[in-house]
Amino acid sequence: MLLERERRMSALLLRLAPHEGYTQSLLDGVRFLRSDRPVARTPVLYEPSIVIVCQGLKRGYLDGQVYRYDAQHYLVLSVPLPFSSETDASPEHPMLAVSIRLDMTAVADLVMALAEAGKHPAAPPQGIVSTPLDEPLQDATLRLLDALSSPLEAKVLAPAIVREMCYRVLIGEQGGAIRAALGQQGHFGRVSRVLRRIHVDYSQQLDVSGMARDAGLSVAAFHTYFKTVTRTSPIQYIKSIRLHQARLMMIRDRLTAAAASARVGYESPSQFNREFKRLFGRSPGEEARCMAVAFSLFPAVEFRAEGEAGRSG
Repeated sequence: MLLERERRMSALLLRLAPHEGYTQSLLDGVRFLRSDRPVARTPVLYEPSIVIVCQGLKRGYLDGQVYRYDAQHYLVLSVPLPFSSETDASPEHPMLAVSIRLDMTAVADLVMALAEAGKHPAAPPQGIVSTPLDEPLQDATLRLLDALSSPLEAKVLAPAIVREMCYRVLIGEQGGAIRAALGQQGHFGRVSRVLRRIHVDYSQQLDVSGMARDAGLSVAAFHTYFKTVTRTSPIQYIKSIRLHQARLMMIRDRLTAAAASARVGYESPSQFNREFKRLFGRSPGEEARCMAVAFSLFPAVEFRAEGEAGRSG
């Protein structure tokens, strides 16, 4: 039964995602991912989301940890996180996945309903988890893909199925850690609010003492809790967000490296060039040229810094 569902989901995704890269579905917040080739480990930026791989394999790497998401495991991010990812795929066996952006208002309602029912988080909050895909969630994923094949069903049925999927995630094997994170509890919640500010004000001057003050923490405590949530320091996190956003601007808006670096808050173009190459492995100009070719070959690719900002697939 599980294998039959996998085959059906893959068949639907092949039709729903006819090209490599990202394809926007008929429902806002839901996108399809496809790669017909392996993609080496590369920096990406994921928004808070659920990523379910129906065929193929992806691995995420963050602070020495490996997060596997494939037909048996899915990935959940409760905060926006930059990390690195690689993809196993081939033309004969493409990687096919669906990404669901988390609506924090809807998720908060579910977390509250579960708490009222006596289901309180019994695990520390986690910003990223990879967890087994159980039969109820796999069944809901198949029904979502079916609904997204029809404009009418996408409008009428798909939103309720997405809500069900969020519920299934929250009561799953690692649901306690996810509920604790999405419920914005304790120090995790304070850091999470700072992360949201960074994603809005990344081009502004952001100092650690000011962010610590906003979180109601001492600078030392803020550093500690920030690294617990993101696995990196506040300065490195801000730098990564700025570089991902600049990369997106060069690809989507056709900005020059100098213009993009200034727009995201860099005062020194040479520093921007050095840090960009250190993160992405190519100079800004090389990266923009390579991604412009990918964009022209695969127009369905949707480059979004608030989603996965890595290379297509």
